[in-house]
Amino acid sequence: MPYAHVVLDIPTRALERAFDYEIPAELADEVQVGCTVLVNFSRRPSVGYVVAVTERPVAGLSPDRIHPVLQVLAPSAFDIGAARVASWLAREYACPPCEAIRPFLAPGQQVKMRRDGESSPWELVCDRSGRVDVRWVRLAETGDPYEPHKNAGRQRAVLQALTAGPMSVAELAATIPGAAQAVASLERRGAVVVESRRHVRGSGETTLSSASAPRPERLTQGQREALAAIDEACQAGRGDVVLVDGVTGSGKTEVYLDAIERVRARGRGALVLVPEISLTAQTVGRFRSRFGDDVAVLHSRLSAGERFDQWDLVRQGAAHVVVGARSALFAPLGDVGLIIIDEEHEGSYKQGSAPRYHARELGARLARERGCALVLGSATPSVESLARCKDGTWAGVRWTRVSMPERPGRALLPTIQVVDMTQQPSGSRWPVFSDVLRQGLEEVLERREKAVLLLNRRGFATFLMCQECGCVPECPHCSTALTYHERTHQLACHTCGRTWPALAGSGPSASCPNCGSRYMGAYGVGTQRVEDELSMLVGDRAEVIRMDADTTAGKGDHQRLLERFDAASCAVLVGTQMIAKGLDFPEVTLVGVINADTTLKLPDFRAGERTYDLLEQVAGRAGRGERPGRVIVQTYWAGHPAIQAVACHDRALFLGPELDDRREAEYPPYRRLANVVASGRDPRAVNLALDDLAHSLHLRLDGRAEWEVLGPADCLKAKAKDRVRRHIMVKAPTDANMGELLGEEVRKLGRRNGVSIAIDVDCHDLM
Repeated sequence: MPYAHVVLDIPTRALERAFDYEIPAELADEVQVGCTVLVNFSRRPSVGYVVAVTERPVAGLSPDRIHPVLQVLAPSAFDIGAARVASWLAREYACPPCEAIRPFLAPGQQVKMRRDGESSPWELVCDRSGRVDVRWVRLAETGDPYEPHKNAGRQRAVLQALTAGPMSVAELAATIPGAAQAVASLERRGAVVVESRRHVRGSGETTLSSASAPRPERLTQGQREALAAIDEACQAGRGDVVLVDGVTGSGKTEVYLDAIERVRARGRGALVLVPEISLTAQTVGRFRSRFGDDVAVLHSRLSAGERFDQWDLVRQGAAHVVVGARSALFAPLGDVGLIIIDEEHEGSYKQGSAPRYHARELGARLARERGCALVLGSATPSVESLARCKDGTWAGVRWTRVSMPERPGRALLPTIQVVDMTQQPSGSRWPVFSDVLRQGLEEVLERREKAVLLLNRRGFATFLMCQECGCVPECPHCSTALTYHERTHQLACHTCGRTWPALAGSGPSASCPNCGSRYMGAYGVGTQRVEDELSMLVGDRAEVIRMDADTTAGKGDHQRLLERFDAASCAVLVGTQMIAKGLDFPEVTLVGVINADTTLKLPDFRAGERTYDLLEQVAGRAGRGERPGRVIVQTYWAGHPAIQAVACHDRALFLGPELDDRREAEYPPYRRLANVVASGRDPRAVNLALDDLAHSLHLRLDGRAEWEVLGPADCLKAKAKDRVRRHIMVKAPTDANMGELLGEEVRKLGRRNGVSIAIDVDCHDLM
């Protein structure tokens, strides 16, 4: 009698294992690893996921005590290898097993069930419209062509149109009025054949000129060395990692394309991750120019139906190259031969909700499971990846770094000029732009070229401040200063999303919350203000395009704005971090950074690394064609090692002191770091829960080398959405099983009414 090992979809840490259920004979062909089933648990129907099928109960229970599987709700979405990765994910990141499995399920599948009556079967509620079929028409392959009646003009027009090849009924109807009726008549007479074809949503066409990948005449020495290292890792088949450390514009994408071609020649597939949705259209276009319809796309801006179609293409084996954001790692690609994570240093590869995985670590675990190679690419590799390459091995696999220090052809790295804003004269007509940057923009306009301006900030100004007492209005529901948006005359909380009319009516912006003064001034610089001043500066000589979270809120907005920039003869692109990486526009000859040191002032040990990465990446947008590039960096902290390293194109100027500081403070890469956050509406309950957890951790870790518990303390964002937040930081050895230990301690703590506890292993957000 076969048995199913089932993970119940009940998101609680108390259920840390799977349960055995008997597979009835009538369901023997349907119950497979990866399918969704209905079972009885605690005397009521529950959804579960099959993670193994065995001939005897895994738990060793007597067969007469084991309940049967009641019903199969959804077919298999993952295989046994993915089930093992999900089990690792739950242990490593201290989340309930069901939360580790959900990302592997079909897009749109929810855990809710329904049925029409007591006798009807249960069905799973799915947030998708299912497959879409389109009616296509083609000429019938008959010996004698059909000749319509002389008055049947529409039929003649349809037959004439079909001589060029099959067409959809919708296409015919758009050009020939009444075509649908004519097609029906022709079908009855055997003149045409009508058939249903699946319409695949989410194809992602683009007009971007950079969305193609013509094969170069020759590869650079660095590209050849990178491909050799990737080939060696693929042949080893044990999950080896290759870090492609290439300067911006060095041709890393061509390395990825060539490596995938070799993998596909062996009959295996590939997963390719990019960090920003704004890069998806460009990247997908390049991969489709090389691999055609063998490419599937997966990212969050697709609708549920579009995601399902792309996911289903992979499951059916119709697509073998998957391109997308971090969630693409969960695609049902069975025979994975290569995993590529581009811009591997990016913080967006860290998941913010359970399971709080990092794509680099999940990719490495998946590569070991599938027996394939993992390729990490970046012009600014993460400190952790560089450290592992220096050690040579990590978690039993080989880590190799390959350098690509040059751009192909005649393209050169841009010149960097740092402008110390503390030395700029006050009272300028253009306070956002230094004289150097303004002159650089004028030269770009004269030459009819393009420029990119980076500002790591949304809105018109950062905040309002009372001119009487200096108080800054905060969101009453979150401990976050409100951001002023000039276009809508609103103050917005970027934590909970609430907005208030600025300086009008009621709310936190009507007057100073401290002294009641109505004299509130706007301080700081936002993308809207830069756009306004830039528009006054350039007039009608160039198109000004703004890209930030406000202008890209709708579906397709990223692609639309980049296509506008690409099509313009002369333009300036103003934006936040989303424009700083990966984009390839050879006409861009100037990059300006409005305020380089904004991220340097954040209370985060990675602040310097993130600033260096951001500046080096955005600098790489300049001079990618034959025309030389120039970068102007405006800063109030010109002497910081991160700024100096970018100015000299010398990473060592930053990396040396950065690693010394981290070694002394015992931060990654020399330790693992976890953040345990408790939140709730009752401050006393939150404090008590976290105090008890901290006490338990201190007792357990007392005397254990390289372990340290810091806190409890208020989070930097001490309140969010009316919930108070406190946290504990835990440092551990680099090989420690942090997730398992912290998960056990939180389970021992038990449920605390109204208190939620989130465990973030290898945390990136300390706020």
